[in-house]
Amino acid sequence: MREANYIRYRKIKAFGNKLCFLLCRIFPINRSRISVCTFEGKGGFGCNPKYIVTELHKRNPEYEFVWFVNDMSKQFPDYVKKVPNTTWSRAYYLTTSKIWIDNYRKPYGTCKRKGQYYINTWHATIGFKSIGLWRGAAFSKMAYLVSKNDSDMIDKVVIDSKWCEEMYPKGMVYGGTYLNVGAPRCDILYGDRTGWKNKFREKRNIPLDAKIVMFAPTFRESADSGKRSVFSEVWSIDFPLLLNNLEKKFGGEWYLCVRVHPQLAAGVEEYKNTQLNGKVIDASQEDDMYEALAAMDAFVSDYSSAIMDASYCHMPVFIYADDIEKYLQDRGSLLWNLTINSEDEVENNKLMTPGINAILPYPIAQNNDELERRIMEFDQERYDSAMKKFERDVQLVFDGKASYKTADQIEKYMEM
Repeated sequence: MREANYIRYRKIKAFGNKLCFLLCRIFPINRSRISVCTFEGKGGFGCNPKYIVTELHKRNPEYEFVWFVNDMSKQFPDYVKKVPNTTWSRAYYLTTSKIWIDNYRKPYGTCKRKGQYYINTWHATIGFKSIGLWRGAAFSKMAYLVSKNDSDMIDKVVIDSKWCEEMYPKGMVYGGTYLNVGAPRCDILYGDRTGWKNKFREKRNIPLDAKIVMFAPTFRESADSGKRSVFSEVWSIDFPLLLNNLEKKFGGEWYLCVRVHPQLAAGVEEYKNTQLNGKVIDASQEDDMYEALAAMDAFVSDYSSAIMDASYCHMPVFIYADDIEKYLQDRGSLLWNLTINSEDEVENNKLMTPGINAILPYPIAQNNDELERRIMEFDQERYDSAMKKFERDVQLVFDGKASYKTADQIEKYMEM
């Protein structure tokens, strides 16, 4: 009954939102205007939209970019106009924009008009977490309604692989077409990353030859009667031991870069202690994770899709998953057949991606002892070989040109 009442309330609110959009149709479409949003307004100038917008601005400085944000203190280039992520602001700017770009979902009640085009870049490509209908009972009725309303408006979803093309129809509740060009945010990881490494170290006043590992646990949330809430994080990973093991295995002086969801950023403070000797870098509040990721030498996470992104440049990636059974129960299902045996080969879930036969190439640990062993046993040549096979099996597109190709598609829409 609580969920039914909540859905009824949301439908009434959505009807009001839609009326705002319909009223704003008295204004014509601005054929140069492009409206952008990331993470429902919680994000800033980052993720896939940042790299697409940057490329489009290079091509045509006359394009007008409008970016919806919840926090108006966020910083953007001078060619991007930030606007409040409120009902009337969205109604006016979306209704008068030729192009929409988003990496998440539009609020329930949003409606598109004829002559507009919506590119959704999503915020994860190949990943671990089941999304949408693949979550089964964990996917609420309200979440379905929001997803369906958004997906019905989308003209193209940007993807990076055959794997996504198989998973997304039920994952995103989406029956439309794809732009299989790669993830624009990963362009920065392609080729020589020396410049990004130096920039990151200079900004933080650490030696240019220092090595850095990023720890980026996945964002977690639950639902109670259709309402979302954020999980708190308690990490069991021993960071001083991690840095010590990386130094023994790979040499050099290692630092730890922690990247958690902004809503959990306060949890990073407890790791700024004497044991770590000032070697913790908090990148949680930065809008663009990928400039930081391009500067890394290794990556550790549990179930974040950034695992795949980081590995495309073949930096060492380690999975630290100390709660597989609980996470599987909370999520409803996973896109890969992780088990409590860290020695098992992990295949893709064939129910979700039946046309793919792939094995995860990443060393998996469920406790600190296992993580230490995985680091000490790491072999770059064997890892490179496994990564190349994985990329072939999922039919990955990663050539550093995703932003360019997506901009090509948007320019075609701009002319229609």
